[in-house]
Order: sequence, then C-alpha cells, then structure tokens
Amino acid sequence: MPTLTAVMMYEEGCQSDALAESLAASPAVTRLVLIGREAAEPTGLSTLAQSKVRVAQSDFLSGAGINQLLDGATTDYLLLCLPGDQPELGQRAIERLLSTAEQSGAGLIYSDFRDDLGGQLTEHPLIDYQLGSIRDSFDFGPMLLLSKRASDAAVTMHGPIDKRLRWAGLYALRLKLSIDSTALRIPEPLYTRIPTDRRASGERQFDYVDPRQRDYQIEMEQVATEHLKRIGAYLAPEFRTPPRSEQDFPVRASIVIPVRNRERTIKGAVNSALSQRAPFEFNVIVVDNHSTDRTAEILQEIASRDGRLIHLRPTRNDLEIGGCWNEAIYSSHCGECAVQLDSDDLYTDENTLETIVAMFDEGPYAMVIGSYRIVNFELQEIPPGLIDHREWTRENGRNNALRINGMGAPRAFYVPVLRQIGFPNASYGEDYAVALRISRDYEIGRIYEPIYFARRWEGNSDAALPLATANRYDAYKDHLRTVEILARKRMNQR
Repeated sequence: MPTLTAVMMYEEGCQSDALAESLAASPAVTRLVLIGREAAEPTGLSTLAQSKVRVAQSDFLSGAGINQLLDGATTDYLLLCLPGDQPELGQRAIERLLSTAEQSGAGLIYSDFRDDLGGQLTEHPLIDYQLGSIRDSFDFGPMLLLSKRASDAAVTMHGPIDKRLRWAGLYALRLKLSIDSTALRIPEPLYTRIPTDRRASGERQFDYVDPRQRDYQIEMEQVATEHLKRIGAYLAPEFRTPPRSEQDFPVRASIVIPVRNRERTIKGAVNSALSQRAPFEFNVIVVDNHSTDRTAEILQEIASRDGRLIHLRPTRNDLEIGGCWNEAIYSSHCGECAVQLDSDDLYTDENTLETIVAMFDEGPYAMVIGSYRIVNFELQEIPPGLIDHREWTRENGRNNALRINGMGAPRAFYVPVLRQIGFPNASYGEDYAVALRISRDYEIGRIYEPIYFARRWEGNSDAALPLATANRYDAYKDHLRTVEILARKRMNQR
C-alpha cells in the first residue's frame, strides 16, 4: 500500500480534532503534520493519532513551508487539507484518492465534494484542470493529493520553490507540477465541508483587485510570469503597430450597447451615451436582441428624436452578447472606434468618450480599457469601489492577463483590428477572449481614472450565479487561456 503524509492546519477544538482523528485512522497515513500558531503538542487526540502526529509552525502555502514539507516527507504522497473549510472524509475517501493516483500516475489529484448548509447536503462539483487553468484562484476544493515523486521531479526539473514567497509557495509548486504531470479531478464527492465563504458570485468576483491584497497579487503575478517563461508562452513588451485602415467609416466612434429586456435601465444607458461631448462625430448602436418587454419601444421613442441612435434588431435568434457585438462592428453604421457601454451601466460624465478616443490618438493602441466604480442603483459607491486594474503594466500586462479573470471597463476597440478577430458568440468571457487575442500582438492603452459606473442590482446577470453556471463560465475562461497559451507558444517558436 502506498504511504501518505497528511497535512492540516490545526486549532484546538472539535472540528480540527475530528479531522485529525479521521486522517490518523487511515492505515495509509503514516505521518500527520499539524500546522498551528504554536508548536505545542495537541492534548485531545487519541493514542493512535498522537503516535502519528508531528507539529510544525510553518505555513504550507509559503515557499518556506512547501520546501519544509517536501524535504521532510518520506512517504509516497502528501495529502493537503487547505486552510479554511475543513473537510469531513467520506467512506474510503483516502483509499479512492490513492488508488486513482497510483493507477493514473497523476501528480496532483482533487475531487468533488458536498456542502453542508445547515444540515442540508448539496453536491459541489468542481471543473477539470486545463493548460489554461493557471489562475491562482482555481478551485481544487479544500483537499488535494500530491505525488511526492512528481513534486520532487518538478522541483528538480524546473527549479526549487523560492523560500521568500509568503503566499505563493503552493501555487508555484502546482504550476511546476502541471508542466510534466497531470492534475486530475475525481468527479465523485469524496468528502463534505461546511463552507465559510457564502458570498454570492457577484460579491466574490472582485477579490483579486482588492487594493488590500496588492502585495499578494504582485507575488502571484511574479510566479505566474516565471511559469509562462518556463513553458515558452511569455511575451516580451514588443508590440505590432495597428494597421492603418483603407475602410471608410461613417463616424469616428460608435458606442455599442447590446441589450435584451432591460426596460428599467436602457433609457439611462442610452441617454448617458448620447450626452457625450466630443470634437468628432459619433453614434450609438444598440443591438436589441429580441427584447420582449418595453425595451424596443423605449429605443424607438429615443431614436425618433435623435438620429445618432441606431436601433439594430438582428434577424438571427441564436445570438449571445458576443454575437450582438458582431452585429454592431460589422455593420455599415460602425465607427473607427467601438466603445462599450453595458445596458445596466452609465458613463461618469459627458467626457468619457472623448477621453477614450484621445487615448487611441496617443497610441498606437488596438484597444483601450478604462476604470470604473462599483455603485448601487442610486449611484452610491459600494465595495470594492474603484476598479482600476493598476496591476496592469506595459511590461507585463498581457502576461498577467492570463492569470486574472478580467481586464476592466469600459473596453474600446480599434475596429479595423477588431473586424479581423470578431467576438465569440458567448455571453460570458467574450470580451476577455477578444482582449487576450488583441494583447498577443498589440499594445493596450489604460486609463486609470474612473470614467464608468458599473451598477450592481438584482438584475445583473452575474449577481448570484448558480454553481453549475459559475463552473461553466470558469471552464470557458480556462479554455480561452488554453488556446491563448498554445498560440503564444507557437508564436514564440516561430
């Protein structure tokens, strides 16, 4: 039978004691490492558990902690119970993890689990790991199994884990492991957890731009960048110049608003667009994706008074948000620059459009991205407030873009380049896909002052996503990153 070192964060109390006892009860577990704030031996454990316990004060998410674990482990595998939600092991959970690892030869194994929500058990499936799953926020659940042999080989082949890392030690090991070995998901619920973070998806999605986590994010970016260099997908800050277009455009800029059933917000969004003051001609293209409420009626009434509003109604019935963007950018109405405004949102004042187009003139940029404030329906700022993506740098922005889940708003595009790419016909990640593709070749300009209000309300499509939807969205963005990494590797090989 393969041998196992189990590692867990430990605090005196029933939950930690119960997990420690269940781990120690497995014949495969030959050593149980308890990591705590103090190096005192726990007193409430059974004789069997005490015989396997070793106490440590290191943090196994840090570089020093990971090195200490790898150096001290003499077993075939390491089972890490991550800080936070402590799992309750299911029937033969450890045996299932080990047998899968032995049969597959995978370097990292994780599994689905169940959530205990006040005594109500619900399934919590995860998603499969891909080449593009390099974000540090990838959800493995609270428990993962590492092959000691594969981990040692990864460190030997790709360099030791930097002991100066405060948070990214496990992240660095995982990325090194993923190069030559498999990260494998078992689609079975092997344990149960009581979740501590019960925020809705709309509340969690901005954690990575929280300024309080700036040092953490810088460290994660450094580790991700080194990984891209190792696998040949890193891009130096050298950019192509966007081609000058031979096309004739009716206006300098078009504000593009895809919409479906937003009778409560569309008038405000359109009026915000039409109120822009600029020393050039512009129009507003609203792609009405077969609304069944009063949206079309509201748009027709505004268009009757202001000819700058172009109300497009697609003939197709299979369009997502990306498909609606394609309707706008390939139409004869589209200007040289296409500027985003979601049907829920507003520009901060009448100067937003001019600010964006001026940035294109400063270029040469194929895309410009601004900064925005999160506000409620009354335009009062709500946490996390300003989203300015100051982590973006000219030197490394397009590499770090593969680690994070978004790039900011409003997004604006140089249409001659955008028409060569087009949007995927999707309603999530379609803008991220285009931004990644543009950044592969061209420089992206950034505006760090807030020029956009992102209104959060119960009608937002991402306010509270069901788990299945959130998983599908995460898997899709990982797919986009996979394709982009492969493309960048090919480009570098050429």
